[in-house]
Amino acid sequence: MSTVFTKIIEGEFPGRFAWADEQAVAFATIEPISDGHMLVVPRVEVPKYTSAPDELLGHLMSVAKAVGQACEKAFDAPRAALLVAGFEVPHLHLHVLPAWGEAELSFSRARKEVPPAELDAATERVRRALRELGYGAHVPVAMGSPALG
Repeated sequence: MSTVFTKIIEGEFPGRFAWADEQAVAFATIEPISDGHMLVVPRVEVPKYTSAPDELLGHLMSVAKAVGQACEKAFDAPRAALLVAGFEVPHLHLHVLPAWGEAELSFSRARKEVPPAELDAATERVRRALRELGYGAHVPVAMGSPALG
């Protein structure tokens, strides 16, 4: 059975994509801890990070670094945070988000029912920052599609 993330990647469920390559995508979470909160997800279903091949983990970390740099730039944040939990969906994913302090890095702070326009605007800021940082080849043409350019 496909995970919700696979269904987002395959276009069965809507998504807001900031990054796409042959191995991974990054899209906005619908319950962000802060504006710009992205999920870096492998295209292949891997249940948890400790099950992933080292090469895939290395690639995901590279993508998370690029997305983190974009989060810092887009939201004028002093840091980008990287969280790995994975209890809510059994498909490896890295949470990357702009951060101003450790106290706010709790999933209990995730906002529910964020208006779609706010999610769109935050994702577009990350997409724009990725382009400005030289990662434009990995920014999907359409925010709603993970297709490679």
